[in-house]
Amino acid sequence: MVDKSVIGKTTPTCKMDVEKGHIRRFAQAIGDDNPLYYDEEYAKKSRYGGIIAPPTFPTVFGFEGERVLSGLDINYARLLHGEQEYEYLKPIMAGDTIRFSTKITDVDVKEGKGGAMDIIKTEMAGYNQHDEKVFVARSTVVIRR
Repeated sequence: MVDKSVIGKTTPTCKMDVEKGHIRRFAQAIGDDNPLYYDEEYAKKSRYGGIIAPPTFPTVFGFEGERVLSGLDINYARLLHGEQEYEYLKPIMAGDTIRFSTKITDVDVKEGKGGAMDIIKTEMAGYNQHDEKVFVARSTVVIRR
């Protein structure tokens, strides 16, 4: 069982430069051919004035953010991704530097058909180089015991 004392545990702040090529490859990987994600001329004429990232792009920051679970007594072979939610506050632009960290916001135990499960909720907030909050990503993981 994951102890509730880990609520509030936060990862160190990470930074990532958002590059045009990274946005393009992400959009290709999810099968989204919106020209805002790869066509500079088209994007410059848009209300954004440049290439933006697709809405689910903050997923790439999550790989660093999952470090919040390190050090917990978790059997990763029994971990399931339960839920993901994004709150978008500003577009992520090519050329941005995003800083982010993840914290554990809740720990609970639920009974399921297969027995007890630990439920861990996390929240990641991302800010651009202008110190503007651009997204909040909330995630729930389930650890079957």
